[in-house]
Amino acid sequence: MTNSTTLTGKIILVTGGSRGLGREMVLAFAKAGADVVIASRKLAACEEVAHEVEKLGRRALPFAAHVGNWDDNDKLAEAAFAHFGRVDVLVNNAGMSPLAPSLTETTEALFDKVIDVNFKGPFRLSVLVGERMVAGEGGAIINLSSTASFKPEPHTVPYSGAKAAVNAMTVALAKAFAPKVRVNCIAPGPFLTDVSTVWRENKAYEQSLGLKRFGKPEEIVGTALYLASDASSYVTGQVIRVDGGTW
Repeated sequence: MTNSTTLTGKIILVTGGSRGLGREMVLAFAKAGADVVIASRKLAACEEVAHEVEKLGRRALPFAAHVGNWDDNDKLAEAAFAHFGRVDVLVNNAGMSPLAPSLTETTEALFDKVIDVNFKGPFRLSVLVGERMVAGEGGAIINLSSTASFKPEPHTVPYSGAKAAVNAMTVALAKAFAPKVRVNCIAPGPFLTDVSTVWRENKAYEQSLGLKRFGKPEEIVGTALYLASDASSYVTGQVIRVDGGTW
């Protein structure tokens, strides 16, 4: 066991891996020596990132999957294990945070969609992959939550609730899969990805942060590499906030 963040020879599955924080993590994992399964709803977008991974000298499997659909998670897990033989690290990054006009105008369909993508999918995929990790050589699972799980607002009730469930799931699965599988969670704050258009011009929000700025997508990489590698070999069941100081 070492403190290195090298991932040479590791197989890593990343959902929501075609854009935003997911894409940054995929490329960072490849640069650290890992082969990567890139999953998102649009195959073409996954293939674009797969080509970038291959240019770095690593192998990539692009796969179209909607994590909010139970069966898609089963198909994704099967494809990953069939292609590479194992998964060493699972990153449950796919998520969505649509806003309803008001609390009473939050439709059942919107509520269910938010729960499905942010909680149901990560649960199903974690169980499928985690149990196979336990039966094999072990591994690590990294969930992506949100600071909204700690600081819920009236307009984020379904999303905050789903992400709070991910935090709870992280602790529970760390116990379920111990000692062979470590399960941890990253709770990002406001990052400037393509889904940040609602608040990116909110200067008051920006200045309320400890670091007085929003995060750059590449700034998620350090924590992801740490949790995916042997550098975090004694860390499990933890939720780590990467939020620039969201008090």
